[in-house]
Amino acid sequence: MKIIKGSLFSIFISAIGLLIFAFILTNTNISESTIPIVIIIIANLSIFVGSIICNWKIKKNGIVNGMLVGLVYLIIIYLASSIAIKSFNFNLKSIIMILCSVISGTIGGIIGVNIKK
Repeated sequence: MKIIKGSLFSIFISAIGLLIFAFILTNTNISESTIPIVIIIIANLSIFVGSIICNWKIKKNGIVNGMLVGLVYLIIIYLASSIAIKSFNFNLKSIIMILCSVISGTIGGIIGVNIKK
């Protein structure tokens, strides 16, 4: 249950981050070529924070739980994307996103387990 909560919290943080980025992109001269990089950064920061929060109270299996937070996050996002976008497919950016998400979830899980109250 904590893994689902961590993943949903990560999605919530991502939504806020993407709304802020959309506002900045609309009101400034930032190039649209930055969109894929910023999306990966926002998603990974969100997974990182969600993994820390998930593992803060569990205090065990931080690596596994962090990876699971990242994977559940990605499954939810990719399912939503494939439903919303009919031509959705996997490409190099998707593979990079998966690897980065698992790594940031793992690191967040390790940090979350080791945070002292």
